[in-house]
Amino acid sequence: MSTTNDTPPTAEPMLAKAETLIEALPYFQRYAGKSFVVKYGGHAMGDPEAARDFAEDIVLLKAVGINPVVVHGGGPQIGAMLKKLGVESTFVDGLRVTDKATAEIAEMVLSGAINKELVGWVNQAGGRAIGLSGKDGQMVRAEKVSRTVKDPDSQIEQAVDLGFVGDPVDVDIAVLKTVSDAGMIPIVAPIASDGEGHTYNINADTMAGALAAALGAARLFLLTDVAGVLDKQGKLLTDLSPADIAILRANGTISGGMIPKLQTCVDAVEAGCEAAVVLDGRVPHAMLLEFFTSRGAGTLVSLAG
Repeated sequence: MSTTNDTPPTAEPMLAKAETLIEALPYFQRYAGKSFVVKYGGHAMGDPEAARDFAEDIVLLKAVGINPVVVHGGGPQIGAMLKKLGVESTFVDGLRVTDKATAEIAEMVLSGAINKELVGWVNQAGGRAIGLSGKDGQMVRAEKVSRTVKDPDSQIEQAVDLGFVGDPVDVDIAVLKTVSDAGMIPIVAPIASDGEGHTYNINADTMAGALAAALGAARLFLLTDVAGVLDKQGKLLTDLSPADIAILRANGTISGGMIPKLQTCVDAVEAGCEAAVVLDGRVPHAMLLEFFTSRGAGTLVSLAG
């Protein structure tokens, strides 16, 4: 004899889901039609489960009317390929010195393997992704990076040639707009060329910031391997202005790799991006928690702070 369970399912989980959607509704309404630029990298890139979560988040943003643009890194993957091919790497201030051969390998890894893998994740999650680099449609024009370092003995600033490492100096958003308006999600590799056809590898944070500024994006998200910006007691700082960041940098609270990330945020918001967020990409759905809930999940940088 078969029996049926007539006990209705508990309402609490469903109610919690409904409340979450209601909490998110004002954000859906406010940002429909706006652009979000997301820099994807760090731990999440090496974890299939994290990559799947990220792709689902990006598809959800598109589904609710927001236009996400993804810029991805790939430093560890480039390093692994260079090692496999027996090419030695050196770094200056965290930037890889890039000769012509290294630039070709970087483009192969970034615009090829990594870009198409991420396109595949987004497509698998139900989106329609298209892989691009700064070269496509002349989206980004680059120029050679110039850097100086202090001699440890004399403390004199000396120029360093980083080779084919570039900075974005001009962005044409026509390709991004065309792709987004067609219902697709641009996945951008941080590769671009100058006016003479030379190929440059661009830091992914810098590339994302330049695109966010050019688009007048509502948000720039920099996914990292830390919770955000921490004070000297290890507490998360949730809201910062450019002035706050200058103070924290001067007193040593902000140091190391966080300095260029926050400079990217400052540059973006001062150039027209509404706000930038540094948050932990290791946390499942961190981007959605930051944006669509009142609790937040990272450090938000805006002119207001």
